[in-house]
Amino acid sequence: MQSVRIGTNQAGQRLDKFLHKYLPLAGNGFLYKMLRKKNITLNGRKAEGNEILQPGDQVCTFFSEETFAKFSGREAPKGYAEDVSPQKSGKTSASAGDVRNSGERDIHARGQKPVKALNENPAKENLVKEYEAAYKKLRGITVLYEDSDFLILDKPSGILTQKAAAGDLSLNEWMIGYLLHQNPALAEELPLFRPSVCNRLDRNTSGIVLCGKSFPGLQFFSQCVRERSVRKFYRTICVGALREAASIEGHLVKDSAQNRVIVTAGNVLAGEERQSKGRRTAKVQELQAAPRSGKASPICTVYAPIAVTDAYTLLEVELITGKSHQIRAHLASIGHPLTGDYKYGLEAVNRMLRKKYGLEHHLLHAGRVTFPEITSGPGARLSGRSIEAPCPEQFRELEEALFPTCRKGTG
Repeated sequence: MQSVRIGTNQAGQRLDKFLHKYLPLAGNGFLYKMLRKKNITLNGRKAEGNEILQPGDQVCTFFSEETFAKFSGREAPKGYAEDVSPQKSGKTSASAGDVRNSGERDIHARGQKPVKALNENPAKENLVKEYEAAYKKLRGITVLYEDSDFLILDKPSGILTQKAAAGDLSLNEWMIGYLLHQNPALAEELPLFRPSVCNRLDRNTSGIVLCGKSFPGLQFFSQCVRERSVRKFYRTICVGALREAASIEGHLVKDSAQNRVIVTAGNVLAGEERQSKGRRTAKVQELQAAPRSGKASPICTVYAPIAVTDAYTLLEVELITGKSHQIRAHLASIGHPLTGDYKYGLEAVNRMLRKKYGLEHHLLHAGRVTFPEITSGPGARLSGRSIEAPCPEQFRELEEALFPTCRKGTG
């Protein structure tokens, strides 16, 4: 018998989802058959798989050591002897032979090599090395806030939020490497829970990225992003003069093959410098309920000028929705593309800025997030708080160069 006690980083999820992490090489059919046969139990009882795990729950698997190693990719937990005695249902523990005779897929039958124990598993060791390499190699990442559940990072431009290809090193790997550096014992917990980033910025967009260190932290940040209850504010410099605050709407279609988006024209509501809490909430609910037009998603972007010349505008932008390339494409669609944006911008302007100021990419910085009012749970520690990330040095230098005499406010 093998047994695992559920902790806070495993609680709150369905049993079947946990089992896919605990036994990652086992298929759905095998897991549900083992649940039906009571070869997998929850708190000593038969389980269906849809139970929500609570801290302190005990999940037991009545497998042979060989079967457990094969489907988990690691050795049976130390301190638990194999239990081959009959269960209440009269069923014996599942051996490797039982699995093969049951008709379930057998990795040996496919010609694969037996999986090594966790402490001898090259894949697991290589993964930890990848995290450690990212932590050492990726530079300029700053921790803005950290507690037992949450980690808020300031990402420099030029770093991926999540890897796009197998060999990439991204902020996500750096973040886990950072946590491993603080607590090497975390390596043993990674098969059952892996901390993760909760929002994504483009490679060349700098600024705030939310990360969940624990399962409750991951759930809270993911819910905030999904429900759009966390407010996200960006700084950018766009081409042309935008002298009034406004809210712009439209629809966005993503072309994955070209890594571009297309924005269709929508309403431009001038004078909405700041959306009140009630109006913003109503707009979020309206957009969430709005039907998609084919592959097009409804979008809404709010901006306010901070400094303006005839040639450029320093803007603060709030994303009401949060789609790929939304700010870049939405502003370009109304004739005010971002400076340095080689995908949606003006080639002549970008060429001049690169030659004169060395600007190689678009200027867009996720500079501030504000959390909703929360009265309970881990999110209460961030209730109503704003976290800010200062603009990068190149952004500040270009701002001073393009707006030398403008009086800058908060918009």
